Amino acid sequence: MPRIPASEETPMLPLPGAPSSSWARFRERLSALFSGADPRVCVAFWLFGLINNVLYVIILSAALDLVGPGVPKGVVLLADVIPSFGTKLIAPYFIHVVPYSVRVVVFVLLSAVGMLLVALSPGYTDGGTISTKIAGIILASVSSGGGELSFLGLTHFYGPFSLAAWGSGTGAAGLVGAGAYALATTSFGLSVKTTLLASACLPAVMVVSFFTILPRSPMHHPLSAVQAGYRAVGTRDRLAEERAFSDERDEASSDVDGLLASSIHSVENPKVTQTESGSLRWQHIKANMHRAKGLFFPFMLPLLLVYVAEYTINQGVAPTLLFPLTETPFAQFRAFYPAYNAIYQVGVFISRSSTPFFRIHDLYFPSCLQVVNLVILTLHSLFNFIPSVYIIFAIIFWEGLLGGLVYVNTFAEIGERVPREDREFSLGATTVSDSGGTCIAGFISMIFEVWLCDWQDAHGRDFCRKL
Repeated sequence: MPRIPASEETPMLPLPGAPSSSWARFRERLSALFSGADPRVCVAFWLFGLINNVLYVIILSAALDLVGPGVPKGVVLLADVIPSFGTKLIAPYFIHVVPYSVRVVVFVLLSAVGMLLVALSPGYTDGGTISTKIAGIILASVSSGGGELSFLGLTHFYGPFSLAAWGSGTGAAGLVGAGAYALATTSFGLSVKTTLLASACLPAVMVVSFFTILPRSPMHHPLSAVQAGYRAVGTRDRLAEERAFSDERDEASSDVDGLLASSIHSVENPKVTQTESGSLRWQHIKANMHRAKGLFFPFMLPLLLVYVAEYTINQGVAPTLLFPLTETPFAQFRAFYPAYNAIYQVGVFISRSSTPFFRIHDLYFPSCLQVVNLVILTLHSLFNFIPSVYIIFAIIFWEGLLGGLVYVNTFAEIGERVPREDREFSLGATTVSDSGGTCIAGFISMIFEVWLCDWQDAHGRDFCRKL
């Protein structure tokens, strides 16, 4: 039997389960997943997500310390989200005229000043009012809302890895903000004022990230950057989904065509009147409104639902999920609230970092599961049927996973299913849903917390009165 030349011999296959081969396959798969990713882009957007959201999380974690046990924590939630909601509702229609570099500087100043107001105004234990703190929270909220819609719009120029990094950074913001606040004020014994003053320095990281880390050239060559990024990740068959947008896209395209024609006319004819200029702006707003209408059911509504459910849990139900201290790892009742928040943020961080490895395309299913979480925890607050705080920990963690999954996959679906020419606007406009959902949850939670605490007190469980 003739010998096969060495160059043609079948290579020896590694034994199944061999650690070295398994590790090699894992590395190859990981390399394939992140093929084409620019480390500078990923680091910059991860920091954008972290810093833009971390102050929001710190403020919510400090809600009890800021307003005291006599004021519903939903007040802080509303002050932290209504200005952000208003910014996201209005700004997408005009913010494109403001350069990104100017936006970053303005957002950083607003955040820093807001946190200084919150930190330096007298606390409720010193006889101070909460009005100055609320003013500071409003400034930080405007900054956070404008930053979120701007940085998500900016991912349009840098491809899907920037979106994945942003999502991971926002998840890390929850983990870092809630965890650091809980550790600083509980384990390390730092005062609330000192902790908040230190957090006022964090927005400066965004300036460093934008002006020194982020490559600026893709903003001037958006199509090539986006095409390269999406080719690296790969695309799937989206014909069925795109049909759902065809009517709105065609209608919006007619307005855009008219807008383009008017723009060309105004360039060629310098005697264009101010009325024509106003008409041009109105046509642009109309085209964007058509785009926004087509985003509501596939993207905005499931994101809205999941935020209503999870923030009603976090701000309205969680403060009443209390157990006898002897059955818990806590020494005081005020430790429950930041601990729940930290556990929730762990789940958010994991799920918001998952898009390179795991994707969901049906956004309504996890949104409905989040509503189920709200029902279960509300019933427990009323009837006390869950026997251990550790089961509550598990449900809160699951809540964070679901919330993060819907958030990051909503914007990933927009990146895949929305036409490229509409993508930057769509990414920014859809952010109104999370703030809108949180705003609705704030009003609900103000009623829920008082109602649930009164119910528990009337049925012999007065733990919420001891916060």
